Amino acid sequence: MNDNYISGIAERVLNSDKRSIAKALTLIENESKGSEQLLKFLYSHTGKAHRIGITGPPGAGKSTVTNCLVKLMNEQGLKVGVIAVDPTSPFTGGALLGDRIRMQEVGLLENVFIRSMATRGSLGGLCKNVVEACDVLDASGKDFIIIETVGVGQSELDIAQTADTTIVILVPESGDSVQAMKAGLMEIADIFVLNKSDRDGADAVAATLKNIIHLKPPSEDGWIIDVLKTTGSQNRGIAELLSKINEHKDHLAQSGYLKTKRTQQLRKKIGELLTNRLTVSFWDEKKRNYLESNLESIYEKKNDPYTFVDGLLKKS
Repeated sequence: MNDNYISGIAERVLNSDKRSIAKALTLIENESKGSEQLLKFLYSHTGKAHRIGITGPPGAGKSTVTNCLVKLMNEQGLKVGVIAVDPTSPFTGGALLGDRIRMQEVGLLENVFIRSMATRGSLGGLCKNVVEACDVLDASGKDFIIIETVGVGQSELDIAQTADTTIVILVPESGDSVQAMKAGLMEIADIFVLNKSDRDGADAVAATLKNIIHLKPPSEDGWIIDVLKTTGSQNRGIAELLSKINEHKDHLAQSGYLKTKRTQQLRKKIGELLTNRLTVSFWDEKKRNYLESNLESIYEKKNDPYTFVDGLLKKS
């Protein structure tokens, strides 16, 4: 894969060419040769899109709300990218649920790009390369990027380290307001959405959530979390949700907290890049063979893993 091929894809991504965006995302998701060069080329063109994370328990209607949001944004002339993070198929390693099938209608809109990505074993509800995928969509000129996550409860917290605005979607059933506290979702939400709010008990759950929010210490940037009621299947409450997203976006910019958030995200990203590089460069063939030759003695308790690692590091 030569330099001209990669720079050609990058140039077409900057011109919002859908096919080239898809190629770029495939390169990045598969960690193909040339993907890092592509990201280097695009990096200076990123930072303009507002990134929205949508999370919550399975069955809360995240895809329906996302679908309605994308339609409304498109009607307002906004360019939107969607990363729908699906559980991984144990057979193919690919995305299992395929949100693109459920969102086919909006995916055909000119200024909308939707991509399903598999978690591939990631416990945080986000796939490994989702940040880089967002960078590609950002560089392609999108105004908003929506990251819709798997919704796996307590391990679903790294969305807050990727998104500028985090939306937690709950439903009236199953005591979700209590579950929100248990899962730590209270700590990451910028906006709560009570979807399917036409069902019994919605008002009581909304009131409970509001009471919990009032007891919570004020956020670092002074943002006041709100609880909105929607019925995604009837497209109700979506305009209010988009208005609140824009309000939070403006708040981040005016308070200077957007820079703080993105600096924290950058610190995390650099740490992960460094860890990956060090791991790859450390495990040469000689060290792998040394590990294999010592596993038996460690298993038989003639050696211990800690002493072995100390010795391995001294060999470096």
